[in-house]
Amino acid sequence: MSPNDGFRALDRQECLRLLAKVPVGRVVYTRQALPAVLPVNFSLDTDSSVLLRTSAGSDLVRAIDGVVVAFEADEFDAASRSGWSVVVTGRATVVRDPAEHERLSRTGPRSWVVTVDGVFVRIESEMVTGRELTGARQGQTGAARPR
Repeated sequence: MSPNDGFRALDRQECLRLLAKVPVGRVVYTRQALPAVLPVNFSLDTDSSVLLRTSAGSDLVRAIDGVVVAFEADEFDAASRSGWSVVVTGRATVVRDPAEHERLSRTGPRSWVVTVDGVFVRIESEMVTGRELTGARQGQTGAARPR
């Protein structure tokens, strides 16, 4: 990002503050040796890890338990041409400790889909990066100009 490209790098704390404001993000993982992206609702835990709640038998759990994944969330305003995007990269693991599962049942994310065998997946926030689009400068439209 150059100083004049309209983007501003965000530090870790600002990224986490922004993540806490939105309810939906995307898990980026590998499925059958190909990239896959799945929108999910989530929350942040007290240790800044990303928490998901899903069915124990889901394809997502089988694909990401114990592997490094990326998680992305964003918010944009088309009218002002501004917004932000945050990416968390880290190992995803199913929460298996009964006491931790009980705590997350009270404080963690609620699944938007009814599940009887719900599990929590934790994505460690090993690397957190983000950037903010501060709005287009006067005269920039993003469209190609005729020659």
